[in-house]
Amino acid sequence: MTALIAGHLHEADHEAGPPLLTLEGITFRYPERPVLTGVDFHIRAGERVAVVGPNGSGKSTLLRLMVGLHRPQAGRITAFGRPRGNEQDFRDMRRRVGLLFQDSDDQLFCPTVEEDVAFGPLNLGLTPEAAVARAHATLASLGLGGLAGRVTHRLSGGEKRLVALAAVLAMEPEVLLLDEPTNGLDTATEERLTAHLEALPQAMVFVSHDNRLLARMVTRAVLLHEGRLHAATMHSHPHTHAHLHIHAPGVPADHRHGDAPRDHRRANGD
Repeated sequence: MTALIAGHLHEADHEAGPPLLTLEGITFRYPERPVLTGVDFHIRAGERVAVVGPNGSGKSTLLRLMVGLHRPQAGRITAFGRPRGNEQDFRDMRRRVGLLFQDSDDQLFCPTVEEDVAFGPLNLGLTPEAAVARAHATLASLGLGGLAGRVTHRLSGGEKRLVALAAVLAMEPEVLLLDEPTNGLDTATEERLTAHLEALPQAMVFVSHDNRLLARMVTRAVLLHEGRLHAATMHSHPHTHAHLHIHAPGVPADHRHGDAPRDHRRANGD
């Protein structure tokens, strides 16, 4: 049995309970093309859900819709038991749901690392002293304490990725939406980020093409295909080494199994 099946695909690992975040019948289009059609999704406390699909399928758009950065043309978003429709609804929700953007430069805009990480806590109403203290504690927890005084735009890509994560975590959200969190990281930095995420209690939604990350982290997966979300099955099987694969019924796969033995586990989703 592979590490994927033995280690992380346990549906009972998370606590049962009402969804923290629910999308019902979400439809969204850009002026030039439709993106999502009748999408349903939910996440509960303790879950770690992968949203996978080809480039351009709308995965990042879906995360932005979850926190109100885009608004659907149809459908309903509910978070923490309340419908969310206007900016005030989503502003309150963003205190509890943190989005890590795919591009760190979209997230980091202050002169120094300390200011970037303290920005969110300040907006939560913390005093400047308390916000800076939280920023330093969050940076230290990621092994970034020495970066606090650095100029943000002079950081390496990997350093920016970790600082952007620190800026999200400093808000102490209950749900993390992570858009390609390991993008551009070297092996050592990727391991540091993954180990930190693995130890966190928050519910998480991963948009990622990093199958090593997904195999280690997620409890279930959904596949975004032609504007709709499909419950997916995650499995791995040996080649010269094991790979994670994710399938949805009726959606063409991008690989063949041949005669290799396989382990399968259905990842239930709505």
